Amino acid sequence: MRVAVGMSGGVDSSVCALLMKKRGVEVIGITLRFHTESCDTEDLRVCCSPQDVKDAARVSQYLGIPHMTLSWEKVFEDRVINYFLKESLLGKTPNPCAVCNREVKTGFLAEYLNKVALVDKLATGHYAKLVEYKGERLVGRAKDLKRDQSYFLSLVKREHLSLLEFPLGDLTKEEVRKIAKEEGLPVWDKRDSQDVCFLMGKKPGEFIEERVGKREGFFYFEGKPVGKHRGFFHYTIGQRKGLGVSLGFPIYVCGVDPKENAVYLCREENLYRDWLLLEDINFHLELSKWEKPRAQIRYRSQEVYVKDIEKRQEDYLVSLEKPVRGITPGQVCAFYEGDILLGGGVIKG
Repeated sequence: MRVAVGMSGGVDSSVCALLMKKRGVEVIGITLRFHTESCDTEDLRVCCSPQDVKDAARVSQYLGIPHMTLSWEKVFEDRVINYFLKESLLGKTPNPCAVCNREVKTGFLAEYLNKVALVDKLATGHYAKLVEYKGERLVGRAKDLKRDQSYFLSLVKREHLSLLEFPLGDLTKEEVRKIAKEEGLPVWDKRDSQDVCFLMGKKPGEFIEERVGKREGFFYFEGKPVGKHRGFFHYTIGQRKGLGVSLGFPIYVCGVDPKENAVYLCREENLYRDWLLLEDINFHLELSKWEKPRAQIRYRSQEVYVKDIEKRQEDYLVSLEKPVRGITPGQVCAFYEGDILLGGGVIKG
């Protein structure tokens, strides 16, 4: 069996390559270069920089496996950065990492390598599992729930799951670092990347403003202007900090209007809702087999049971058993039964 390992130059993907080699399969290290700009300073914690490419090659040499780098800057720009900009300028708060997993570095990469390099599987350092459930190969939550990344895999196409492997699913982060240290991997103590890579340490609004310029407008509360804002794309639903508006009680962002460049404020109780509209929905398990699903509307948010899912002409209406805070267009809603990921979609409204 020929297995490609997506190597980012970090400890997780490096241990992933080590574990696959120990299985006795043919292993090839694959690194995607998304940026020509270096981002290896102390205060930046992003991946896919030129230094990360070097680290991936160094680990591959240490493990004695071949290593290839694919320069996918244009693919990444077209499929992730441009998506992020387009959705943000529509007043949404997109999740570029989930889209990247579908369109570039996980699902699409697995299909690409399978076709052009006859690679049987793509193994990655995601903290997630692949399990058999109701006769299907599905994604499950990782043993290390603090690190679980299954939510970010909810948009990966169903047909790509058969091409994937997640060797770290039964390990904690501490166990991964211990393995890396004991095996002498040269990146065993490298810091984790945490921020969205193409932002290069900037906040999303700052990145967008660099591309489109300043767009000052007004905050509105109960129909009246109550102050100026820096541009609607600097704000997301549920935000309280950084508004610069004082009304004598806590206020939150509850909506934006890109056409009017308006940001609407409200009291916290107005942030709760027991329904959402979903588009771009992706079923890992066909809907007829779902029994008692729970919805997760953001990474780290608490799951809530689903009352009903109704297919409409252009979207799905998801009714929830209790109201949840801060349903945000552009974010991903993932569905679970127990620890099993059933699929997901993008919140429309």
